[in-house]
Amino acid sequence: MRRTALLVSATLLTGLLPFAVAGPASGADDPAPVPVDNFEREIPFANPPAEGIFTWGSDTDDPPTLELAARDDAPQGEKVLSGTYDISGYGGFTHDFAFAEPAHDWSASKGIRFWWDGRNNGKKVNFELKDGGANGEASELWTTSFTDDWTGWKQLEIPFTDFTYRTDYQPVGGIDQVLGLTEMWGYALTLPVGVQDQFAMDGVELYGKADQSLRANVVTDAAVYPVEEGRSAAVKITVATTGSAPIDEPVTVAYETAGGTGESGKDYTPVKGEVTFPAGTASGASRTVTVATLRDKAGENAETVPLKLTVTGAKAPAENPQVVIDAHGLPYLDAKLPVKKRVADLLSRMSLAEKAGQMTQAERGALTTPGDIAAYDLGSLLSGGGSTPTPNTPEAWAKMIDGFQLRAQATRFQIPLIYGVDAVHGHNNLVGATIMPHNIGIGATRDPQLAYETGKVTAAEVRATGIPWDFAPCLCVTRDERWGRTYESFGEDPALVESMETVIQGLQGAPSGKDLKKNDKVLATAKHFVADGGTEYGSSTTGTYTIDQGITKVTRQELEAVHLAPYQDAVDRGVGTVMPSYSSLDILGDSEGPVKMHADAAMINGVLKDRMGFDGFVISDWQAIDQIPGDYASDVRTSVNAGLDMIMVPYAYKDFHKTLSDEVTAGRISGKRIDDAVSRILTQKFKLGLFEKPYADTSGAAAIGSAEHRAVAREAAAESQVLLKNAGGVLPLKKSQKVYVAGSNADDIGNQAGGWTITWQGSSGKITDGTTILEGMRKAGSAVTYSKDASAPTDGHDVGVVVVGETPYAEGIGDVGNGNDLVFSAADRAAVDKVCGAMKCAVLIVSGRPQLVGDQLGDIDALVASWLPGTEGDGVADVLYGKRAFTGQLPLTWPKSEAQLPINVGDASYDPQFPYGWGLTTLTSVPGGGTSALKALAVAAAVAEKAGSETAGRAIVTKARLLVQQKMGQTITAASAKPFADADHLLLTGRYAQAVAKLTAAYRAV
Repeated sequence: MRRTALLVSATLLTGLLPFAVAGPASGADDPAPVPVDNFEREIPFANPPAEGIFTWGSDTDDPPTLELAARDDAPQGEKVLSGTYDISGYGGFTHDFAFAEPAHDWSASKGIRFWWDGRNNGKKVNFELKDGGANGEASELWTTSFTDDWTGWKQLEIPFTDFTYRTDYQPVGGIDQVLGLTEMWGYALTLPVGVQDQFAMDGVELYGKADQSLRANVVTDAAVYPVEEGRSAAVKITVATTGSAPIDEPVTVAYETAGGTGESGKDYTPVKGEVTFPAGTASGASRTVTVATLRDKAGENAETVPLKLTVTGAKAPAENPQVVIDAHGLPYLDAKLPVKKRVADLLSRMSLAEKAGQMTQAERGALTTPGDIAAYDLGSLLSGGGSTPTPNTPEAWAKMIDGFQLRAQATRFQIPLIYGVDAVHGHNNLVGATIMPHNIGIGATRDPQLAYETGKVTAAEVRATGIPWDFAPCLCVTRDERWGRTYESFGEDPALVESMETVIQGLQGAPSGKDLKKNDKVLATAKHFVADGGTEYGSSTTGTYTIDQGITKVTRQELEAVHLAPYQDAVDRGVGTVMPSYSSLDILGDSEGPVKMHADAAMINGVLKDRMGFDGFVISDWQAIDQIPGDYASDVRTSVNAGLDMIMVPYAYKDFHKTLSDEVTAGRISGKRIDDAVSRILTQKFKLGLFEKPYADTSGAAAIGSAEHRAVAREAAAESQVLLKNAGGVLPLKKSQKVYVAGSNADDIGNQAGGWTITWQGSSGKITDGTTILEGMRKAGSAVTYSKDASAPTDGHDVGVVVVGETPYAEGIGDVGNGNDLVFSAADRAAVDKVCGAMKCAVLIVSGRPQLVGDQLGDIDALVASWLPGTEGDGVADVLYGKRAFTGQLPLTWPKSEAQLPINVGDASYDPQFPYGWGLTTLTSVPGGGTSALKALAVAAAVAEKAGSETAGRAIVTKARLLVQQKMGQTITAASAKPFADADHLLLTGRYAQAVAKLTAAYRAV
């Protein structure tokens, strides 16, 4: 699912605010301007925490290009900052001051000004300031904008009083929501979207003298004050000043209860009056206004009582606060009633607009204003990958989401939001969370109980930050390693995927949903329905993707056996939501051609809901309905009629809400379909207990990233390691050995965690807390030398360990052919050659899919598929040093060359480098006895199968596999590989006797 961090977005910010052209506006007695940027090379291009100018964007194409260009017409000096841009999502650049140095004090100046080389494109450019907080990436953002509607250089002056507080991407709750100007961390510009153009800028400086008469602001401690009927609400009114100085002149705030849905004298006691802050009052001083509500005996909807504030001598709050008298006495609020009755009662009271709101999901950073939650009766918000609060802490997540839930309390029925996030391998957006191996590594463990435990830890950490809904697990059956989402799959065999679906119970608890109210459980999502793992290489039409979001061409029999099977198991396990795929499905022989899954009524309504009996709700993927052919109204109509219940429209929530309502009014979507969708959504909200407890229960927050949780991740990392080759028993290492460690992925927590870690695409480096593989080895062994590029002398070492592989990516960005391949980088290849040429060596491949080892395999003594092990590198060290045995098995086939792809277990032609299910072991005596031992194991397997003993059956087949592997060694042939791989599939489907028979065939073929 495509998710992008919303650091800044032109579509989210306030409208054009007034600004002046410099020159005459400046007073004669103004102080000299204070330079910020002259762009004469005094400020470098550099990323935080260093001081510098840096670019950013929603994907790899969106950051602008920047250069310091010499121009004869430069308004100031010889050079200007110039660049080009072609932005589809969002993009821009920032100047951050150095984090290690004190923030800057701008409070003596009137505003900021700069020269802009107009292009007359009519586009809006957003300009923002970074105020207060720990640093430039943890500061309040204050914004304004200008429209580029002139040609040539113009100096723009923007008074600080024109900047407004951004309510979307902020430190949670704000620092003080006052443009203090005494601790400034820099500025940023967001460039226009949808136009290919260039820009130039020069001479950023502070100008003028601070305007004392415009420095005061009046704020309230909240925008919404829910209160039980008969109780009183206390509204705190605060005066604050730019620069935090005392106010120069009196500030008066007249207040009056007026308007709203509450009736004066019946529902509340009206109040009217005035508070005064005299001249000299300290910034931050407060007064409280109390609004008393009145009790009656009737059940009622929630009622609003706005408190109108009229401010003299200061800026008024951005919105008037409102007291909300809680809904009460209505059947849907009775937790003792069955969920079905509560849903029916609530649904019967709702308007079409309220129902449409429940079906709408917006990105939290895309809200034009938080008040839109109530204005559009939104049913859900989400955080895309990397869309996080500042600071990115458990406390900040909980406060942020509680703030959104507070806004939902201002609706008629106070229906809580359901907040969703992609926690696909732990709570991976949160710094410091426990990051599990990606699903491909979990599949390698062949351990359903461990899969359950990883889901349990993930659920506990996610729910402790106030999030009740997880867009996981991915039940894709990956059939082509060129797919950029390969690592999101448990493997290429549907039987393996089904066996790992115990993760759903780890996330949700009991299939009935009775555990969802617990503070350590979340609603799970089976995705991406259906056959996203089967897309054909070269079929994608999304940007430069080659396979992701493409077309899956299968017979109906293949569809049922390979791709649909895991979903029936998920439905049987009570999964609460299902997400369709971006991809298209082309069932061969049905003459329909490719159909976008978000438009496929036959599969969503017909198969998933009707035949499989799925009673949860279907949530779309990120902006996915936009890919359906036709205009927007057609996209909405087609997707909802196809069975989608909630639509993820991160930026377009207003358009979607109106369009959906219009389509229903016009009769093109039936009221019955809407009621079905909303009933499904409300059912899950009731099951989650959100009506009773909408706010975060943070009692479990102390366990986030705890030793106990990391122990589960460490075990998963250890069990996921697949030993492909071990010539001469190089592994396990001995503590007495001098070990030489090299390679790009040995000491990089970001690389070993992979994509979907802190940000959507992930990134290299120290991005979160954890232990790298090198750090784990240093703790486990006594003598470790590290040289990333193997440039350090190799003499005097007993064995080398080279950790190589991929750098992070997600989704189609990682498709082979889209800037990616399946071979080692030149640096990694050189490191392997040098270390393995100098000593016995083990090569660990940290990657989301197999890498082509090719002609280097013969020079490598031991080869390990480490996958993406997450934050606990200690787990990898555990098996390297023999604290635990290698027990992992290949969850997908390891090819010899890219020309073989796709290659999968069950193929008629099958000649891999290593077959599906392959995995050597250590610390275990491999059974001997050859064919006679296999005959005895076959008899025992038949007995176990007849008795239905899974434990015995798995143990017997494992013995046979180890025996056969020992004989196959490194002389794997097509004749032995095919029955070997087939045996693992048979084992997973409970056919133990047939599995041993296949292994016997493989043994004889060697």
